[in-house]
Amino acid sequence: MEVVGQKLIADRVFELVLQGDIVTEMHPGQFMQLKPRRSDLLLRRPISICGIDKAQNQCTLLYRVDGDGTADFAELGAGDTIDVIAPLGNGFAPQETKPGEHALLIGGGIGVPPLYQLGKDLVAQGSTVTFVLGFSSAKDVFYEKEMGKLGDCFVATVDGTQGVQGFVTTITDALDFLPDTVYSCGPTAMLRVVAERFANQRTFLSLEERMACGVGACYACIYQRTDDPTKSFKACDEGPVFRAGEVVI
Repeated sequence: MEVVGQKLIADRVFELVLQGDIVTEMHPGQFMQLKPRRSDLLLRRPISICGIDKAQNQCTLLYRVDGDGTADFAELGAGDTIDVIAPLGNGFAPQETKPGEHALLIGGGIGVPPLYQLGKDLVAQGSTVTFVLGFSSAKDVFYEKEMGKLGDCFVATVDGTQGVQGFVTTITDALDFLPDTVYSCGPTAMLRVVAERFANQRTFLSLEERMACGVGACYACIYQRTDDPTKSFKACDEGPVFRAGEVVI
């Protein structure tokens, strides 16, 4: 794919826009495997898809620089090309929320990006959305304005430098409505709490996991099934989105 542009939007968080025909096949909650240009970095890096513009054949990725691979991506500029495998995984299902129903979208840290396109699709079909986003500090916050254009958007930071001090649960426990559907992506500890808090709603969790191949061949990203402890699901091709209660988290 060709790089349309890239910019820094938060502390070590970059917004990367790519263009290519494969965008027409993308859905919210799916991810891409990007190949670093450095020859000594053998494994691709999984990056979730944040925004999808099928009219322009463009997609937007948000990622945080945490190692050599993502540091390599940060050097990309307009006109560069990058080798990708995409789209991968089973994403969110907006149709699980009916027109007129209210969906709650909960994101933590770098788990926030895939909720953006989901929110756009939900609004487009006539559903109402509320976002609850959790970050460590104000310097880490991103896309709260973009998501705020789609519906109510609440932010929690651990140190209280922006929004409510605390975690996403600090906000969700104080909400004055009960959502029809819950979609969430973020750290495992957060997802576990979300699954318990909204056990009686239609709740879908996108699991963050380190991956090697991204296509189900290496079995590096497995989760134990709740219906049969001797079997497992692969987060890359059978996920990353699962209905709450399907896997042990």
